[in-house]
Amino acid sequence: MLKEAIYHRPKDNYAYVCANGKLNIQIRTKRNDLNKVTLVYGDPYDWKKNQWQTSTTPLKKSGSDQLFDYWYVTVVPPFRRLRYGFILDDGSETTCLTEKGYYPEPPLDDTAYYFCFPFMNTSDVFKAPEWVKDTVWYQIFPERFAKGNKETDPEGVVPWGSEDPTPTNFFGGDIEGVIQNIPYLKKLGISGIYFTPIFKAFSNHKYDTIEYMEIDPQFGTKDTFKELVETCHQNGIKIMLDAVFNHSGFFFPQFQDVLEKGEYSRFKNWFHIHEFPVKTEPVPNYDTFAFTPFMPKLNTENPEVKEYLLEVGRYWVREFDIDGWRLDVANEVDHAFWREFRSEVKAIKQDLYILGEIWHDSMPWLRGDQFDAVMNYPFTTNILKLLAKQSITAKEFVESMTGVIHMYTKNINEVAFNLVGSHDTPRILTECEEDMDRVKQVFTLLLTFIGTPCIYYGDEIGMSGTQDPGCRKCMEWDKEKQNADLFNHIQKLIQLRMTHPLLRNAGELSFIDPEHHDKCLAYMKSNDESTILVILNTSENSVEYPLPYGLNAKTVKNLWTGQVIELSNDIVQLQSNGFSILEF
Repeated sequence: MLKEAIYHRPKDNYAYVCANGKLNIQIRTKRNDLNKVTLVYGDPYDWKKNQWQTSTTPLKKSGSDQLFDYWYVTVVPPFRRLRYGFILDDGSETTCLTEKGYYPEPPLDDTAYYFCFPFMNTSDVFKAPEWVKDTVWYQIFPERFAKGNKETDPEGVVPWGSEDPTPTNFFGGDIEGVIQNIPYLKKLGISGIYFTPIFKAFSNHKYDTIEYMEIDPQFGTKDTFKELVETCHQNGIKIMLDAVFNHSGFFFPQFQDVLEKGEYSRFKNWFHIHEFPVKTEPVPNYDTFAFTPFMPKLNTENPEVKEYLLEVGRYWVREFDIDGWRLDVANEVDHAFWREFRSEVKAIKQDLYILGEIWHDSMPWLRGDQFDAVMNYPFTTNILKLLAKQSITAKEFVESMTGVIHMYTKNINEVAFNLVGSHDTPRILTECEEDMDRVKQVFTLLLTFIGTPCIYYGDEIGMSGTQDPGCRKCMEWDKEKQNADLFNHIQKLIQLRMTHPLLRNAGELSFIDPEHHDKCLAYMKSNDESTILVILNTSENSVEYPLPYGLNAKTVKNLWTGQVIELSNDIVQLQSNGFSILEF
């Protein structure tokens, strides 16, 4: 038994309470090292004859990555508090792990040995909005989605789709264009729109904000935006806006005042200025996003800055009834600001969704006091490696994603923002080298997995494009140039997802050991009533996939075709780069 590999702490993803009052406990051990793990637990105040009263229950192995096994158990403490330890068995040795170390037998003379979950306070339970778990998002880059009102065109606008996108050209996309195409989004099955920034800014991407309280004139007016929100809500579609609180744009009036007045500017402490006079070249002498002089970093510890930005957060929720905030470069803003931000905006709309842009382990932001979720880039990376680039095997995907899933709690994973492309990445068709079968597999995985999935505008009709700015082409509205087959494929997946809760976030997710068949990725979503098995053939040859033990000899429904089928010898036939979605 390799004790150095064993890890548990009574907090975060290793011990947490769900809304149903159950306590989930997880422990990590060396891969293939232990045969059995048992929880020994009890109420810290339950004593008889000077002996602590305990119970035991086995843990279930929930998955394995390259190095570790993960075990979990769910218990219901009768008095909402618990002391507990783990009995570890590798077949030749048995030991009890407590907070104070290892013991041959569970010590029962004092509860102080054990891990402590002091009390299951309701206010400590991680609560993300319930509606997010059932939402399918559509990301819109407003300048490039649709043009509805020529009167708002910016200076120098070029005809729609008349040239390749560049960092500086404008095509005139606007809010009116989005309103006119809500029926299109409804037809696809979309229930949430994520907009990249719509506030007044200099660039076509609008991440260099000039005025946070104003819609950029090229997109329309506040009345137009209010009409958009109302129209979307009438059609069951939520609205999430993108805000950059880490940095402003170069032409933000407060920063311009600093450039003009230097150390005499009343706004000098709104930014992180190293010295005066302020210099932008060759390297800015103030903190910025990356080393971009046009994006000066805001000092969110300054009370004036904090109040200004908090009012931005409050204003668009209060006045326009938006449903979510996506927060750019969220990890570079201090935690204290985000705690206050959450408190302020949730006071106006309790079920507002707060999504942070963080690319790495985000547990410090996901303890229920800051964000509801982060953009699930590890998922993006793994799905692209497996299906688009074909640079990893199904086994490597399962190991990597198992590690990702166990980084967080189940209720966090249910609202993780899953994406396969965005305004910052090459389009999925380009990533898949124009192979439509692989693109269909990507969306099959995206739309049958846990989390809340997002489709980048135009990906559903087969638009291509390289890295920014190539991925920011004008939406193709000519039906003759749209891939109707791909649209129908994604539309059908969304319909299945909405019809079957197991294809969303109900039940438990478990991967089938890829050694069962090394050319296929397979995972199950199960509850007490049924199981759905998703199988993706990652090879260019047709394969026969043997059903895992426990699923054979059952009535099987092919959810993709709607037919009840009988499997010969419990074998599923899969075409080259094909898939099956089976309900048992």
